[in-house]
Amino acid sequence: MSKEQAYYVPHGTYWPIIGSIGIATLFVGFANQMHGVSWGGSVMALGFAITVFMMFGWLGQVVNESTNGVYNDQVDRSFRWGMSWFIFSEVMFFAAFFGALFYARQLSVPWLGGADNNIYTPDLWNAFSASWHQMAFLAPGTELQSGTVMSFPAVPDSGLATATPADVVDPWGLPALNTALLLLSGVTLTFAHHALRAGHRNQIVGWLVATIALGAAFLGFQIMEYGHAYHDGLKLTSGIYGSTFYMLTGFHGFHVTVGVIMLTVILYRVQKGHFNADNHFGFEGVAWYWHFVDVVWLGLFVFVYWL
Repeated sequence: MSKEQAYYVPHGTYWPIIGSIGIATLFVGFANQMHGVSWGGSVMALGFAITVFMMFGWLGQVVNESTNGVYNDQVDRSFRWGMSWFIFSEVMFFAAFFGALFYARQLSVPWLGGADNNIYTPDLWNAFSASWHQMAFLAPGTELQSGTVMSFPAVPDSGLATATPADVVDPWGLPALNTALLLLSGVTLTFAHHALRAGHRNQIVGWLVATIALGAAFLGFQIMEYGHAYHDGLKLTSGIYGSTFYMLTGFHGFHVTVGVIMLTVILYRVQKGHFNADNHFGFEGVAWYWHFVDVVWLGLFVFVYWL
């Protein structure tokens, strides 16, 4: 049987055990840190260090095996299927949060204000208005009085303020700029891929650097946006919109951060000469991931910021 037809069986490795220990330690430390336990932060940092060590060691071993010609076409197909299923799992991850947003906006809020809602009374819901977006927060410098009920719109003289998200986060400000940055980064990454297939090493490096810079700029503007939104009253506690806003945009920002790290690693590998026109799935896998991040952001911009 030829090398191309043989089924590659990887040798035994201890990296999955180390990764399991690191991730478990990380989450135990995080949980205790959230509960105010004094040693939680130290354990969380230890778990993070073990996890990073595992990733460098395991992925480094895979890279060495690839560059030494250990893998064959069957392994390449396995990598492609593995990355495809990973991205599919990420699609389902965000689909759950988009589904929660849809449920709250199209089902829960109209139901609370509908004529068929038998528990609805003006006294119970304090003139609740079944309109999207649902936000309420304390006016600056005001403390919530004991017994005060959150309501929409705010009860007069209660110290509660209401606003639409457009009053706090203008979709055509930083969000629109970040949309342009991510879309442009998808273009520069595609140019880098074409340069790789053509064997133009300097162009690959230039386009990858541009892609990384655009991703980093996106994260910087998102941090700036969070600062302004939080200062203006949009928090996780600002009603259903506040919670879904930070869950969706926050997890997306985490994915962008991971993507920037992956692109930086790929840039290093390009400079080391690990890829050629026929063998560069490491590059393609990161490109798939980055384009997925772009598409998710378009959905966020439309359904979270704009509509």
